[in-house]
Amino acid sequence: MSRNLYQALLWVFGLGFAVAFNLVVMPALLRDGDILGGFAAGFVNPYASGYALDAILCWCVLASWVAWERSTLGIRHGWIALLLGIAPGVATGFAFYLLLRLRQQPGAAPGSPPT
Repeated sequence: MSRNLYQALLWVFGLGFAVAFNLVVMPALLRDGDILGGFAAGFVNPYASGYALDAILCWCVLASWVAWERSTLGIRHGWIALLLGIAPGVATGFAFYLLLRLRQQPGAAPGSPPT
């Protein structure tokens, strides 16, 4: 995969999720104004709970990765990805972090260890 295609896909997926989040979640949140209730709604049954736990733990994995690469590779501003991982969600935060990482490590292949 070319670097340009990789970047384009990250933008499409990251922004795509942000748009979907705003179309699906924001109207209900603005109508009800119940952030805690919205969070709890992710756990209404075992299937929803599985997806919610997956998203929460994916954010934890992303946070670990951001912290690790900050100390080992000097990747800066990863905290922005963690905020985006909370709202709109991990898909947007993760895509942002990969784009940020790619920009700060231009010679590195995506996900490759430092040489």
